[in-house]
Formats: sequence, C-alpha cells, structure tokens
Amino acid sequence: MDSMGVFVWLILVITIISRSHADRNVYPSAGVLFVHVLEREYFKGEFPPYPKPGDTSNDPITFNTNLKGYPDRPGWLRYIQRTPHSDGVLYGSPTAEHVGKPTIIEITAYNRRTFETARHNLVINIMGTEEFPLPYQAEFYIKNMNVEEMLASEVLGDFLGAVKNVWQPERLNAINITSALDRGGRVPLPINNLKEGVYVMVGADVPFSSCLREVETPQNQLRCSQEMEPVITCDKKFRMQFHIDWCKISLVDITKVVPVHNSRPDPGTGVLPDIGEYNPPSESLKSRDYFADFLVTLAVPCAVALVLFVILGYSMCCRREGVIQLVHHSSIQKSTKELRSMSKHREISWPLSTLPVFNPVSGEVVPPIHPDSYESTSMPLMQTQTWHYATVKFAALMFLEMVNGIPEERKVAEALNL
Repeated sequence: MDSMGVFVWLILVITIISRSHADRNVYPSAGVLFVHVLEREYFKGEFPPYPKPGDTSNDPITFNTNLKGYPDRPGWLRYIQRTPHSDGVLYGSPTAEHVGKPTIIEITAYNRRTFETARHNLVINIMGTEEFPLPYQAEFYIKNMNVEEMLASEVLGDFLGAVKNVWQPERLNAINITSALDRGGRVPLPINNLKEGVYVMVGADVPFSSCLREVETPQNQLRCSQEMEPVITCDKKFRMQFHIDWCKISLVDITKVVPVHNSRPDPGTGVLPDIGEYNPPSESLKSRDYFADFLVTLAVPCAVALVLFVILGYSMCCRREGVIQLVHHSSIQKSTKELRSMSKHREISWPLSTLPVFNPVSGEVVPPIHPDSYESTSMPLMQTQTWHYATVKFAALMFLEMVNGIPEERKVAEALNL
C-alpha cells in the first residue's frame, strides 16, 4: 500500500472515530447562569477538509439544538449564533425544578458548503446548591453590549468585578442574561455601531449598597421621568466599559416578596389517549329543505322592492305634485327637441354689417352702409345686434309660454318694449 493510500485510510479512520463522539456531560448549578459554547473547531473533523489547505475553519457551519425526543429546547435554555462563521452559544438559568433531572440536548451541526451533518448529545446534569436562591437580586440594562458579547467569559467576569466593587458582597453570581430583543426591544439601525442591549441579573447575599439605592431617590426618579440620566456616584466604575441605563435597574429583595401560588393542573405526558378507531358519520342522513332559506334570501327583498316601487309610482302618477312634475318635464323635453330641430336647419349668416338693417318700430328696411367695405361700418352693426337681441328674447318668451302658459298679449308687449 503506497503512502497516498495509507493517508486516505488514516483520514477515514479518524473520521469514523470523530463521528462516534461520546456524550458530553456538564454540571451547572440551579440559580446560576449556564453558558456552553458550541465551537466550530470541535466539529471541523466531522466534515471533509476544505479544498484550500489551512482554511478548514472557513466552512459555514450552523447548529440546531433541541431536547432529545422533542422539536425545541427547554424553556429555560436559549441559543444564539450571529453568523455561520461564528460559534454558537447555549445559555440560560436552570431552576430548582430541574435538579436531579438530566437534560439531553441534541446538537446537530450543518456544513453549508458540503451539506453534511454531524450530531452529538450534550447531557446537562443540574446540581442543587445551598446558595440558591440568593436573596438580593439586581438586574442591570447594559446599552452597549449584545448578548453574545456579554456571554464571553472575560467580559462577564469584568462586569461582575465592577458590580462587586460597588456592592461588596461575600457571594456574587450571575443569575441570568437576556437580550433586549426578547424584552420587546427594537432592532437598532446598522449605523454608528449601535448594539441591541442586554439585561444582566446578578444575585448577592448582602443588602444593596447605597450607590445602587441612589436611583430610588426622588431627584433621580424625577430625572428618569423626564428622560434624563440620573446622577449615580458609582457610574464611573462601569462607564469605562459598560454603559448602564440606571433608570431601568431593578432591585428585588426576594425575602420580602409575597409568593403567589397559582393552581395549575398536573401536566400530562403530551400524548393523546387512545380512543379507538375513527367512526365516520352515518350515511343515512336526512335531507334538508332549503325552501325556507330561499324565501328569506330572495323573496323577502323582492317583496320589499315591489312595495317601494308601488309607493313611488303612486306618488308620481296619482298625486297632483307628481302629475305637475311629469307635465313640466314633458313640455321641457318637447321644447328642447323643437329648438334642436330648428338649429339643424339654420344657414350660416353673413357678417352683420353686410345685411339690411330692420327698424322694429317703423318697419323700414335700410340698406347697409358702405356695402363694398363693411369693415368700416359701425352703426348698422349696433342696430343689427339690437334686432338679434329682440329675436332671442322673443324666442325665450315663446319657450316660457310653452312651459308656464304666458298669455299671448303679454308676450307681444314684452317683445316690443325692448
């Protein structure tokens, strides 16, 4: 067997061994923040090597995590992975209810380049502790951090060190970390390197220090109501690395909190009981009569429309006001038709200055002045306009007489008194 064959055989053996990873066991404590990093380097041996030597870590790998036998994770466990080229992080805070119950998390890694998968189990054995729960709990809102940045061990250690300097407890633990987006926060704009923000809850065994109590003073409460930053003496110990919104700090003494017990039904197994075979409905079903539905849907609206039509016809045809309106409408329509028929047969008139002038008083017909050059005449034009105005007015009076019944004598008098 040549060297190339030995090399391929070794790669195959290593791959088989790497795919048979044993379950990883972790032992977090109840009431204390649990963080587990899903390292991409841990899964790089599960997939074929990258074509370019030394670029194995450049494979885009994403992770899927779920409770074994279920499609999702437990309620206390969260997962975040910002990009396929970054590590994933499992984090959360188990409670005393989960003590002594091993939680098996199935972790499936997807290689987006080769479309291959690798899987192994993470067994979480939650341990009980006498320190849980710590009686004094404070929750800080840090504006300049994302959740995956805060979960880094060195960053979280620096924050706990700063809290310990201003609180001076004997025991101090991080209880939980929550992204501001999970609390209803808005996604920041991709400018100025803005962060989403993160809530960090810590617990201690001694009462809150005077520095942390400063936010409860009336002056700082007034400044918070006016959307102004409160004056906190110990803020400078955080400001170098952590920008804390002191108006959103929450201080809780669980020894003074009255527990509320809600009666909840005992949870079941999540499997529906066996109720036997499916029994379809019988085929001997009675036929339904839809005649009544037809009457209600169609006949009733038609009857209402018929009644309205009868009322309208009676008011228009049988009452005096309706008859008058119909007569007026008919006379106006007839007069309009006559005027339109007369306008169709009229001829194009010559310029007014070239027509003979008619005197309406004496009845004398005067020839036009300057018949060869009618553009220089002015007087015949004015007289002709007066005659045309009289003609138009006479036609209007005739129209009114047809509509309203004006006497003939009044019509002639108004036509002559122009």
